[in-house]
Amino acid sequence: MPRTPSLLIAAKAAVHALALTPLAILSWQFWQVFSEADIDALGADPVAEIEHRLGIWTLRLLLVTLAITPLRQITGQPLLVRFRRMLGLYVFAYASLHFSAWLVLDLRGYWTTLFEEIVKRPYITVGFTAWLLLVPLAITSTKGWMRRLARNWGRLHKLIYAIAVLAVLHFWWIVKSDIREPLLYAGILALLLGWRLWRWLASRRRGPSARPVKQQQAQ
Repeated sequence: MPRTPSLLIAAKAAVHALALTPLAILSWQFWQVFSEADIDALGADPVAEIEHRLGIWTLRLLLVTLAITPLRQITGQPLLVRFRRMLGLYVFAYASLHFSAWLVLDLRGYWTTLFEEIVKRPYITVGFTAWLLLVPLAITSTKGWMRRLARNWGRLHKLIYAIAVLAVLHFWWIVKSDIREPLLYAGILALLLGWRLWRWLASRRRGPSARPVKQQQAQ
């Protein structure tokens, strides 16, 4: 794990590059279809492929973000926390693009049907709810908001657990037959949440005297 400022900057640059790569590939393929250079670049249903790609990377980045705290606790590397907020903002960015793609490419500007679709289709209901819950987390991700909210910041950002459950459920309901992929993500989420539950129960058994005075803000 990087211990000097230059190495930390390089690591952050690498994380930015990795997080942006799926979007860059998707943008290039979209341009190929739009310019008719390769109309099959996004398969037989480009709209569905765009929505799926943006959604699946939202879920993957969300699980990676949730994995930061267990990795920090297992490895004893506090610098891993430096990447959590960055990854969380990428989760919001991909989720917003996923939502926007559905609005623009799927609904095609028929905004009057927006809330009708949200209410009528359960998988859209849970997906929209997950995105809506991400909004206050993205807004309050700055150090200024951390200072203003103090302990309430940690309580607010525990919404990430509910968001992750809703995101997995959203993907599960979209899949028509082969549930192996959503089952994989559900299993990973169960492990990440199970780790947190185990740590919390262990701290309860040890009692208040064994807990640190200043708790880490955990996600």
